[in-house]
Amino acid sequence: MTLPRLSQSLQRIAVSGTNAMTDRATALREQGRDIISLSVGEPDFATPPHVIAAAKQALDEGQTRYTPVAGTARLREAAAHHFRRDLGIATEAERVIVCNGGKQAIFNALLATINAGEEVIVPVPWWVSYPQIVRFAGGKAVPLITHARDNFRFDAADFEALITPSTRWLLLNSPGNPTGAVYPAAMLQAIGAVLRRHPQVMVLSDDIYAPLNYTDAPHATLATLCPDLADRICTVSGVSKSHAMTGFRIGVATGPQWLIDGMVRLQSNSTGNPCSISQAAAAAAFEGPQDFLADWRERFRTRRDKVVAAINAVPGLSTPTPDGAFYCYIDAAPLMERFGDDGQLALHLLDHGVAVVAASAFGGKDGFRISFAADDAVLDEALARIAGALA
Repeated sequence: MTLPRLSQSLQRIAVSGTNAMTDRATALREQGRDIISLSVGEPDFATPPHVIAAAKQALDEGQTRYTPVAGTARLREAAAHHFRRDLGIATEAERVIVCNGGKQAIFNALLATINAGEEVIVPVPWWVSYPQIVRFAGGKAVPLITHARDNFRFDAADFEALITPSTRWLLLNSPGNPTGAVYPAAMLQAIGAVLRRHPQVMVLSDDIYAPLNYTDAPHATLATLCPDLADRICTVSGVSKSHAMTGFRIGVATGPQWLIDGMVRLQSNSTGNPCSISQAAAAAAFEGPQDFLADWRERFRTRRDKVVAAINAVPGLSTPTPDGAFYCYIDAAPLMERFGDDGQLALHLLDHGVAVVAASAFGGKDGFRISFAADDAVLDEALARIAGALA
């Protein structure tokens, strides 16, 4: 009898660390446990009313059929407008693909281009799915180590030192998950200078957190700063973080035509088109008012400052002030003699009613990530529980 077995591709990857902890916290709550989850990156704000109205209108009008695989004409045009208006990227609707979330856009781009053994340089700490997708595609994730003392940003020379003839991509996330790192224009231009010397290297620029930049400088992105490299850059964006639409599952990407065409071909044989109702809502999000984002950003900034102060007041914990996104990446190295590793520390905090994600899920060690995209009262209680658990 032949036993069932998983493919070699699937055996190369693990379940997402953030999703695993969030699912565990949900299961405990369903059992009656009082668990506060700071493990998932999900704004607690309500989806804007005009977006909800657009979804309802789409239902009422019967927009419940298949759409083109790459997305509706309206949403592709709205997304192209978003890339031009908000990121300064010169693009058109034909060079936009709409996917089932930003994660699928990244998955499509990497699977469409990576051959067995090719290398992808990924800054560490990294978003949990970056190396998993690279490995699934048969590639090799090459870690580019960053440090808190540098605000978790890498130097262009360190990037160039890792490039080999097999290097296919650099994955760049700014503002970043899990650290909140933001790359200013000067650093991106230095990266661009390196790329000009290595024409085989492409860049996937994950700009999903672009609206959540707490520096005084405007958001900078590589495709805008280095237009001569535009045919080697894929930029990913969406509405999940900016418009509190995580459940709608809409992400968008723009890049060179050959790459977008390849991503569409892959998507046509996997999921097909994204949800038609979600596409109508996302179009309204891109087309509609954006002024609420300034208020959301300031509320996140206030929460950030509160969390940083509270964490740094706990003996054994420390965190730099993140420049963007809504995460704090916390160092707990002084506590490892007590707990052994960051996985055990995360379980200890879960036992005390707070779900966090161990740093090891992000390629790091001896710490954990928390999301401050939660109600202020919830954050206050979670921070008190963390302090109490480690007292």
